[in-house]
Amino acid sequence: MIIQNMSHDDFQQIKRDIVEFWGEKCNIIDILTHPMFLHEFGNTAYVIKDDQEVVAYLLGFISQTSRTAYVHMIACKPSCRRKGYAKLLYEYFSNYSKSVSCTKIKVITSPKNKESIAFHQSLGMSLLGKPNEAGIPVVSNYAGPCKDRVVFEKQI
Repeated sequence: MIIQNMSHDDFQQIKRDIVEFWGEKCNIIDILTHPMFLHEFGNTAYVIKDDQEVVAYLLGFISQTSRTAYVHMIACKPSCRRKGYAKLLYEYFSNYSKSVSCTKIKVITSPKNKESIAFHQSLGMSLLGKPNEAGIPVVSNYAGPCKDRVVFEKQI
């Protein structure tokens, strides 16, 4: 598998295939998949392709306030899940992040997103915060009043 920087055509393909990548969450994800991640953070927007088709992608950026790399979004098409592509994208982003002096990677998800929580734990990421009523560590009010989030960090 070859990981490469996302092109404009790749971004357009991802937007076109957003339902395939995200299923029922596609409406909010479509809004969060903003072109600034290609135009302003293109050196940390990556894709994996099968032939000419984008099958996995990562949108990240480097924090302006700390030596932290942030993963905004990562996705694989269902037919390509459990093949290690997301892990490869994380490793690639981690290596780039270390090269620009980052010391940790951070990612955030919803307490309801059990698949994302399990995936990020499998990468050895630590959950910050205190357990909620379901026992999932969350940072209270992270996304605003009554909008708790699962916050992961990993030293790189």
